[in-house]
Amino acid sequence: MSEAAAATPPARWQDQPHQVVERDGVRYTLLGTAHVSHSSVEAVRDAIAGGGFDAVAVELDAQRLQALTDPDALARLDLVQVIRNGKTALFAANLALAAYQRRLAEQLGVQPGAELKQAVLDARERGLPVELIDRDVGLTFKRASNRLGFWGRAKLGGGLLAGLLVDEPVAEDDIEKLKTGDMLESSFSEFASDTPALYDTVIAERDRYMAARLREASAERRDRGAPVDDVLAVVGAGHLQGLARHLAEDSQAPGPVLGELEALPSKSKVPWFTLFLCAFVLGGFAWGFWQGGLDVGSELMLQWVLATGLLGALGCAIAGGHPLSILVAFVASPITPLHPALASGTLSALTEAWLRKPTYADFMALREDVGTLKGWWRNRVARVLLNFFLTSLGTAIGVWTGGLRMLGQLVG
Repeated sequence: MSEAAAATPPARWQDQPHQVVERDGVRYTLLGTAHVSHSSVEAVRDAIAGGGFDAVAVELDAQRLQALTDPDALARLDLVQVIRNGKTALFAANLALAAYQRRLAEQLGVQPGAELKQAVLDARERGLPVELIDRDVGLTFKRASNRLGFWGRAKLGGGLLAGLLVDEPVAEDDIEKLKTGDMLESSFSEFASDTPALYDTVIAERDRYMAARLREASAERRDRGAPVDDVLAVVGAGHLQGLARHLAEDSQAPGPVLGELEALPSKSKVPWFTLFLCAFVLGGFAWGFWQGGLDVGSELMLQWVLATGLLGALGCAIAGGHPLSILVAFVASPITPLHPALASGTLSALTEAWLRKPTYADFMALREDVGTLKGWWRNRVARVLLNFFLTSLGTAIGVWTGGLRMLGQLVG
């Protein structure tokens, strides 16, 4: 950094929350911003214009940067591949986040994360390296979901769906928190009540992750012979204290830290609930045929098929599914609960996406359409998501209904 820049620091971002941490020969200037503030956008522009920095780091991952800078990216998405790869719930979570940000933009007249986008654009214009230091939002969502437990995940899933369907203004308290907090924290908090696990995954882990990414990026640039004396990191104000602490104090090498925080918590490889359900259902059929003969066994099987198949098909029908999608839901719903790798909602949604392939216009109108209840049934992308969720929900209700009826006959 030049002596002039050091002697005359930029005036306008002096009032913004910021900290300076020096480590391993690098001076990190951490600029805390509000994700819904015009003044934060101006502060970022001012800092990059007069700071004499060698590189700019931003609190973004590749997916969120693309969403900010390339609005047409959504239209190039292959929805069938999303469903096949088991990323339907993650896709819905991203839509919920986008819907939340749209509501904020409409209320405040500023795009959430505009200061991060501006940091990237200004850095590129000046030829400065840009480092994306935040963890992939999909990984953060999965780690948070895994730590919430079954009922926590159910509450989060219900909250995400409600966040997509409801178009109410964002509460003033939530907007005030955003000015000193974090976008993902505010989004998750709207969809599920605050829990220590949620905070740890969405805030504390990302503080540590971004500190490690800053150190790793500086080491990589030094290895390439690029200048790394002074780095500006633009992050939400809610991360400022934690990021500064980890950047100054963490002694572990960045690589192992990033590997730890990018890994998904290990799950039991034995699908106990599926095994129990399979044993219960098939055992009930066998008991019925053995004790009551063909009539009782056939009746138990028919009850199971009707309870799961009809309710799964009903969910698909409510979602406006194609007749063939409804048929697939009916056939799949009695079978998929007994197999850990299958889901009736996935099969019916795949059928729907294949029969009624979403168009470019559907993707471009998606964020607007999910803001209204009618738009969910009008837009083919949204309707596929509804198909997935409502078919799965109908099948789940059918499993409990059919299982309880079978249990009543077995013990009666």
